Amino acid sequence: MILDYLDRSGNYTWNEPFQKAFAWLHATDLSAIEKGRYDIDGERVFALVNEYETVDPSTQQMEAHRAHIDLQYVARGAEMVGHGFLQAQTPSKVYDPTADFMLFGEPPSFFSRFTEGMFAVFYPEDLHMPNLMAGGSGWVKKIVIKIKVAQ
Repeated sequence: MILDYLDRSGNYTWNEPFQKAFAWLHATDLSAIEKGRYDIDGERVFALVNEYETVDPSTQQMEAHRAHIDLQYVARGAEMVGHGFLQAQTPSKVYDPTADFMLFGEPPSFFSRFTEGMFAVFYPEDLHMPNLMAGGSGWVKKIVIKIKVAQ
């Protein structure tokens, strides 16, 4: 997992999909973009724009993906994200290949606060619990760029 600010994204452009993802974030008016899906490189790299109210962590579980890396960028607001490492845990919701999603009931090992301008990269072995309240309920606009895992 990687946690950093978008203005330092040049440190993470080691392959073409990441180059395209960060170039799209830099070139897009993220304050004006509407909710929805935006293709960057077809099914290989695409963005999901969402807005939501942050939630209480006691109502959530950690998630993981197999087919995609998540590059999550906070365009507006602030949230907490729980973190863990996928090892030998048993999923509480088995992997759904159509949604590329599974859940885990273990609590996060640690939390990070994400504010406007920050991004996180979650690889398939990185458990994450996003969208959490940061000192109280708040409104967040987040872009999640899905990067297909090389196979």
